[in-house]
Amino acid sequence: MTARLKDYYRSHVAAEMRRSRGYANAMQVPRLVKIVVNMGVGTDVERDVLKVVAEDLARIAGQRPVITNARKSISNFKLREGMPIGAKVTLRGDRMYEFLDRLVTAALPRIRDFRGVSGRSFDGRGNYTLGLQEQLIFPEIVPDQVKHVQGMDITFVTNAKSDAEAKELLQRLGMPFAK
Repeated sequence: MTARLKDYYRSHVAAEMRRSRGYANAMQVPRLVKIVVNMGVGTDVERDVLKVVAEDLARIAGQRPVITNARKSISNFKLREGMPIGAKVTLRGDRMYEFLDRLVTAALPRIRDFRGVSGRSFDGRGNYTLGLQEQLIFPEIVPDQVKHVQGMDITFVTNAKSDAEAKELLQRLGMPFAK
């Protein structure tokens, strides 16, 4: 069984974008390649926060996260090379579309005073990064059991040629951009 948003992309979004942008071939239509969810803990590893963050990320994404390590030592941050500093999950396929569906329909509307996400966080190559302040907006997280509030970065990787194409794709998939 495929994800609801994946079916919607195939039946509506791809056809609408092909008409509006005038693509000659169906393979020219931009699509979502992957979603990367990253929670950086920094130097709080001593307090065993990383294990709790990884469990929360697994609940949110529905997939076990990978622990990320520091690439180089930075003495000002008391960071050594190889030290664990965060966790990340790369979502593809049905899990990616299900996560996007939950993010747009359930999580983002739970943010206080939410007026839409910024439309200026594109990287120039069609990828969009969204930063969230806390993991409590996801319905999978029980607020009473959270000991450490942690933010996260969510990166949407598309195969779009420009930021305008990627923004149109994400808008048609339901991403609420601020006006």
